[in-house]
Amino acid sequence: MVDINKTREQPIEQFWDMTEDIRAGMLGVEGSGQHMQPMHPNCEREGRNIWFFVKKDSDLARAIGAGSHGHFCVIGRGHDYHACVSGQLTLEPNKAMIERFWDSATAAWFNGKDDPNMTLVKMALDDGVAWASVGSVKFGWEILKANMSEKDPEVGARKHFSFVHQVDNGHHRPMGGGQPDASRLVPRQEGQI
Repeated sequence: MVDINKTREQPIEQFWDMTEDIRAGMLGVEGSGQHMQPMHPNCEREGRNIWFFVKKDSDLARAIGAGSHGHFCVIGRGHDYHACVSGQLTLEPNKAMIERFWDSATAAWFNGKDDPNMTLVKMALDDGVAWASVGSVKFGWEILKANMSEKDPEVGARKHFSFVHQVDNGHHRPMGGGQPDASRLVPRQEGQI
């Protein structure tokens, strides 16, 4: 069962935990006219990136081209956690990441690590939204209570979070270009700009 308090208090850590636990999520390229498609995420927490192995001649690689913005959606194994993150998509044949994430499942799709038709999609994460929901017994209880009172049922949590936010003199602002100083990153809280 998903930890709803973690959704509220540690949404980025929870996102990584949930994403590392799934086989596939749905990746989409904004403005491409293509439907989202299932892709296996390879998580690079320290760089705030998700990497995907793709074939260079695929529709996805062509849609990304020199760079695009996209979304990746995650559904937890228990179907009580959902998240959608967005970020910049680029094609990057990064040898270090190929070595890091190569496994037998990936090998089934390509002719070795040096396959000339293989590249990686790097998704540099900007922000996301997570939703966590209570189990069916708690859900039923909350619905019953709500129908017997004027209170809304408490059946979960929604949290917006940012991967690229820093604090300067107590003010939150988006970070500019270049590599961010990870020690200054803080999750953006709901309602903050």
